[in-house]
Amino acid sequence: MSDPVISLQGVWKYFGDFPAIRDVSFEVPSGTILALLGRNGAGKTTVLRMMAGLLRSSRGQIRVNPSEGQEANGRGSIGMVGHGEWIYDDLTAEENLAFFARLYRVKDAPRKIDYWLETTGLERFRRSRAAEFSRGMRQRLAIARAFLHEPNVVLLDEPWTALDDRATALLTSLVVDNRKHGRTVVICSHQLRAALEVATDVVVLDRGRVVFQGPNDEQLKSSPDEFYQRIS
Repeated sequence: MSDPVISLQGVWKYFGDFPAIRDVSFEVPSGTILALLGRNGAGKTTVLRMMAGLLRSSRGQIRVNPSEGQEANGRGSIGMVGHGEWIYDDLTAEENLAFFARLYRVKDAPRKIDYWLETTGLERFRRSRAAEFSRGMRQRLAIARAFLHEPNVVLLDEPWTALDDRATALLTSLVVDNRKHGRTVVICSHQLRAALEVATDVVVLDRGRVVFQGPNDEQLKSSPDEFYQRIS
């Protein structure tokens, strides 16, 4: 078996005296689509932010692309869509993508910016300021920004929130397509059926601990609520 792309070993995260994440360990192989599930307050977003290098663990180790010797702050290999969106209101859609293209040193940036604006349905809004966008349009621009530099690891926090049917189908196809290219995706979502529809593996958190980890299967896809009740 190949080395895991993401590895968490004995990870704890304290906020003050409160242990939000408690001794979490799991590995994510290359090409995996991992559904990171749990109820509100379970610690999903905290784990995702630590994977992205946006938070430091209090104890334990998190590594991304360990075969390359990178810690979780190797951000050039990571794309993320989170609650903050990381969209600059005063810039146009095109300018936002151009900024991140420079940040990630994207080769052939103009062509890739054109591609992602068209792919996300924002081509005719390329010169409109992001401040004028609806929430759904902002989310689509965030998706374009996350995939622009063709990252090895994509981290998605509640990615289907505020998306219309077209954008939901687009994101789902992007996730599946990334796996075909050997990339790794972690999806943190309350929308169980949408996440389980594309996931190859599942990790469930409850009050900061891992209470389930294993491959996705037809039983999970067909009865996610029953599965949740059984492990909660």
